[in-house]
Amino acid sequence: VQLQASGGGLVQAGGSLRLSCTASGSNIRINEMGWYRQGPGDQRKLVASITSDGATDYSDPVKGRFTISRDNVKKTVYLQMDSLKPEDTAVYYCQVDGGTVVGDAYYGGKHWGKGTQVTVSS
Repeated sequence: VQLQASGGGLVQAGGSLRLSCTASGSNIRINEMGWYRQGPGDQRKLVASITSDGATDYSDPVKGRFTISRDNVKKTVYLQMDSLKPEDTAVYYCQVDGGTVVGDAYYGGKHWGKGTQVTVSS
């Protein structure tokens, strides 16, 4: 499973950004998808996750401001970030729980995309 993320950038406080992350590969099955972030000097932390049937979970700092969604046909997960704050500045990473189907066998695991920088100026 390969992941390609995009959508980061520089935005003023109160602005919005939308991140996208697309999974690709042969005969892949995608389960839960999520976004993590790592600020300067911080550990990587979960921002939001979404299951294959659409159930979502958010970390407290982003509840009510961020929305995670997915397109199962496109194998893409999105993170709509509104009302951005300077403390949202971080490198954002997508993570996918997925793998390859070979006959009756499934070879899965956690996969990380390359990070995309989000910078929110005050």
